Amino acid sequence: MSQDATSSIDWKIKAFNALLESYGDVIVAFSGGVDSTFLAEAARRTLGSKVLAVTAISDSYPDREMKAAREIAKQIGIRFEAVYTDELEIEGYASNPTNRCFFCKTELFTKLRPIAEKYQAGAIVYGAIPDDVGDYRPGMDAAKRMGIKAPLIDVNLTKVEIREVSKRWGLSTWDKPAFACLSSRFPYGMRITRGLLRQVDRAEQFLYDLGVRQFRVRHHGDLARIELEPTEFPHITTKSIRSQINKHFTSLGYKHVTLDLQGYRSGSLNEGVLKISVPPSR
Repeated sequence: MSQDATSSIDWKIKAFNALLESYGDVIVAFSGGVDSTFLAEAARRTLGSKVLAVTAISDSYPDREMKAAREIAKQIGIRFEAVYTDELEIEGYASNPTNRCFFCKTELFTKLRPIAEKYQAGAIVYGAIPDDVGDYRPGMDAAKRMGIKAPLIDVNLTKVEIREVSKRWGLSTWDKPAFACLSSRFPYGMRITRGLLRQVDRAEQFLYDLGVRQFRVRHHGDLARIELEPTEFPHITTKSIRSQINKHFTSLGYKHVTLDLQGYRSGSLNEGVLKISVPPSR
């Protein structure tokens, strides 16, 4: 990275620290991903014990990610709590419309509010980044309506810059692959159930155990469509590995297992969908 780019990042970090200081005590919506870990660590460095990281436990959040979030919080030395969310009890979420994430984030932030009140926190913050702006992100609408802060957007810290500073700070998440909730594996309009979420989770866990890093298992009824980085195609296309994957996926209930030749794309199920406005309330 050039000296000018480094100077620009350093300037943004100073502005970021000043913004965090203005909040006072802070609750961080913490997933253990690249952005929320960076946000939590920056807040801890600036505010010390005035920061609490809170992770939501739900059916759409794999156990491995929950365990990772706990471990990361321990590594960076930040206070940590978990809260249960009940997205599947909300019809607007379970029916899986294109604005599903609005209901998910509304449920999350609704559960975080009492915690913020308990600790008299000046703000609830989450890890939305400038890269998200302009994409279809109904969850960001929910955050805006509920007064949730997005400081990474406010100081224009990009994903590349967040990874760079995370590496500089020694955060284990600096090169962590992108992750989204398991509900994003289903085409819009397909009802989401606990059973289907477990099916997808077990399929992805199998690939994860094989050592694949950036991937998704998209669920299309009895067909599983595997998306992964093209550079990783050789990892799963040997005869023995193909056989193992097919056998395991079949045991989970899939009749057909395919490899998407376009490779991994974030939000691929958003392609070509009709984007609808979020409702005024839950």
